[in-house]
Amino acid sequence: MLFRSRVQAVFPEALTVHRLDMSTSGIMLMALGVSMQRQLQRLFEQREIHKTYIAVVAGRPVPEQGEVDLPLINDWPNRPRQKVDHILGKPSLTRYRLLEYNAEEDSSRIELQPVTGRSHQLRVHMQAIGHAILGDPLYASESEQARSERLLLHAEAICFDHPVNRGKVSYHCPEPF
Repeated sequence: MLFRSRVQAVFPEALTVHRLDMSTSGIMLMALGVSMQRQLQRLFEQREIHKTYIAVVAGRPVPEQGEVDLPLINDWPNRPRQKVDHILGKPSLTRYRLLEYNAEEDSSRIELQPVTGRSHQLRVHMQAIGHAILGDPLYASESEQARSERLLLHAEAICFDHPVNRGKVSYHCPEPF
């Protein structure tokens, strides 16, 4: 991972806590040292770190806000893809909210909040409800892929209480699309 190497060139003790899929832009979280990494990972496990993503999806979600509660599992024959599996899948929950609909392009800018943190969760959940993220090479149809040169998914914000001083930590990175 190029980004991690660049950070570690300045802060050798920096360790990854929250990473992004290679095609997703936005905020990543790193810790200075093993102790802080463990404390931050514990906050993730306890769902005390809140993340907000922005995506542009095909069509207009109805209802305009809601939850996608579909269990996910690795699609081993088609790795790195994931899939919905109601028998063996792990519980996965995503909240979404319509921010803006573009009728001319039949696309929607939506806010996504993953409650769980499964690989490709946002991408699979949006595709599963019929609103694939534009530019997604793994889950969008060919025509939905062709509507953008990149995956239109961005980690816009992360918020949590610092594990040592309990002060509120909040980072925001506006989406570039």
